[in-house]
Amino acid sequence: MTIDLRLTLAASAIALTFLAGPVRAADADIVAKVGAAEITEGDLSAAQNEIGAQFQQLPEEQRRLAVLSALIDIKALAQEAEKAKLQDEPAVASEIDFQRDRALHNAFFARNAVATVTEDELKARYDAEIGAMPTAEEVHARHILVKTREEADAAIKRLDEGADFATVAQELSTGPSGPEGGDLGFFSAGQMVPAFETAAFALEPGQYTKEPVETQFGWHVIRVEEKRQAEPPSYEQVKEQVRQVVLREKYMELVSQARNDLTVEYVDPALKQQIEAIEGAMEPAPADAPTSDTPPAE
Repeated sequence: MTIDLRLTLAASAIALTFLAGPVRAADADIVAKVGAAEITEGDLSAAQNEIGAQFQQLPEEQRRLAVLSALIDIKALAQEAEKAKLQDEPAVASEIDFQRDRALHNAFFARNAVATVTEDELKARYDAEIGAMPTAEEVHARHILVKTREEADAAIKRLDEGADFATVAQELSTGPSGPEGGDLGFFSAGQMVPAFETAAFALEPGQYTKEPVETQFGWHVIRVEEKRQAEPPSYEQVKEQVRQVVLREKYMELVSQARNDLTVEYVDPALKQQIEAIEGAMEPAPADAPTSDTPPAE
């Protein structure tokens, strides 16, 4: 199997939010003329998609006029460029070809991928992703943060004698949660510094650390209030992320199919050698091929 290097290396950089659709009759309406060139509603809509972000600070109606003004500038200079035969220069001709191919690429993807995504498809993918997620535990903890080991030991002594944790935290803790009784709320793995996290997750609800925990912030005394299984994000929270995953997969499928229907030939010898070297490194070994831990049979 030959690994498609372009798909492997470039898929994550693909722009997947294309705005395209069937041509409407109104798209042909002429809104302005620049010499011999006409600007239609369709031209204006395309320009708004391409350069409209530059004028986001303007009110909507002014933004439309600003885009139109910019489009007139483009049309005016484009006509001057044609008079000067710039379109016949190799670099300009290559740019024109690229922009044409890019527009067709985007339109094809919009019609055959973006327009095909359904709500049911997104929900099904969300359910599959959530179902594959490992369950994660969350801890609700409080802490007392002080500058020295001696201060932390003194706080633990007070707790051992029956003092209320939240009260001691309000009196002694130097952290921003001190006024709230050291309450840190719920957190999951990876949200706290390692030493703090390890100590907190090792405690059972109602327990506090009998030895202070040192981090770069100081010395902590930690108490766990409760533990629970983390709730997965809701569909609405991650809908757009799921959509991007589905679109990326559809893009990969479309490009893979199109490439399989064509012949890709690397004409430049040096480039071909680089491509083959990288693809060879990425190619999985056959099932019966020896590995570094399995010497070949003699």
